[in-house]
Amino acid sequence: MKQLPIDFVNRMKSLLGDEYPLYEKAMNQPPVKAFRVNTNKISIKDFEKVNPFGSEKIPYVQNGYYLDFDRVGNHPFHHAGIIYVQEPAAMAPAECVQILPDAYVLDMCAAPGGKSTQLKMKLSDDGLLVSNEIIPSRCKILTGNIERLGLKNCVTTCMDTSRLADTFPHTFDVVMVDAPCSGEGMFRKEQIAIDEWSLENVQKCAERQQEILENAARCLADGGTIIYATCTFSLEENEMTVDTFLKSHPDFEIIPVAECVREVTAPGIKFDGCECDNIHFARRFYPHKARGEGQFMAVLRHTRKIFSSRATKIEKKRATNPILSNFLSETLDFCNTNDVIFYGDTPVLFSGDIEIKKGVAFMCGVTIGEIKKNYVLPHHQFFSAFGRDFKRKIELEVDSEELIKYLRGEEIKTDVANGWAVVTVCGVPLGGAKVSNGVAKNHYPKGLRILK
Repeated sequence: MKQLPIDFVNRMKSLLGDEYPLYEKAMNQPPVKAFRVNTNKISIKDFEKVNPFGSEKIPYVQNGYYLDFDRVGNHPFHHAGIIYVQEPAAMAPAECVQILPDAYVLDMCAAPGGKSTQLKMKLSDDGLLVSNEIIPSRCKILTGNIERLGLKNCVTTCMDTSRLADTFPHTFDVVMVDAPCSGEGMFRKEQIAIDEWSLENVQKCAERQQEILENAARCLADGGTIIYATCTFSLEENEMTVDTFLKSHPDFEIIPVAECVREVTAPGIKFDGCECDNIHFARRFYPHKARGEGQFMAVLRHTRKIFSSRATKIEKKRATNPILSNFLSETLDFCNTNDVIFYGDTPVLFSGDIEIKKGVAFMCGVTIGEIKKNYVLPHHQFFSAFGRDFKRKIELEVDSEELIKYLRGEEIKTDVANGWAVVTVCGVPLGGAKVSNGVAKNHYPKGLRILK
């Protein structure tokens, strides 16, 4: 029997009433695991032909499945960014509203990147995702996941939300606030969440969440939408935070979430002193009601045009280096040269039309590589994001010895012509290699390689 803090138990009994025994029973069941298919790299139809991870679909996520596979992180499909492992309840907030393909989206508290990558898959090449994480080590993990999935037109930043609002005022159509919280919804999954829980921490989290929501409103463009989410159950961090925000922002309203999310969640709770008549539009994901951990979500829409419109389009510094131009034309079948720019001294592919000033971004667009004296040393992200456009492809079978050798960082033999080539599995870009006289010299990053 999982030992929960007595103060937490008493609060949950008050919230759930007769349902508490069902919740307690669910808390002693194994956590539910899940994954999403990266539809930027492979279609659902093609994935299902090769899917070894579990075929039961998550009802509210079109590309989501419950996971039935051990050590998934070692599988070549994970290395290739074909899938992203994510707890199923955590997938619900991004499904709460329809997001237009050309939207500009901000994820304010993004690491490790589950919600960010889920949001990006709803966008076309005309859309833009900015993912922020205040802790540098976690921002590096976030950036690595975006690189692994080969996502284009993304920016990662590492700053507090106040500076974020100063940097991108009135810019985004959708702002995801997956707020740091007391973590009550993770008690079944993470013992550390239980160990660190206290009533004092609940209150501190609620105060911080108010500040983050204020900054989210500053980042929002006219008529935009904030998706507020936590992985906790406390009223202070959920309905009370939403109610306080709405009282001080009469130009916002809470709106219903998508039906697919409503069907697996419970309504928001009307507490004493609540002034929001529609607080039931907020939703609670409980482990005894649906397969997953705890989650809260509310959609807040800006209703009056009191802010200025999105920042004016800018002229970007085009990358005209002949060494770079020759590399791209020699390597790719197609490249939109209008998207080739310099971010600082780094050549990147980026089609966003908002200004990303030097020093703001941890990552801006897709890094092409490093320009040396007379050649370009390509970055792993370039292979992952633009592998489908490569002229030279080394296709490896998922169960082949050559694929294992490649993931270990070893050279492999190939009949592909000399030059930079992308290594693929099931047609999906995995990484890069430099082919010379029938040998593909490995350029899979050392930090990603599997142990021998």
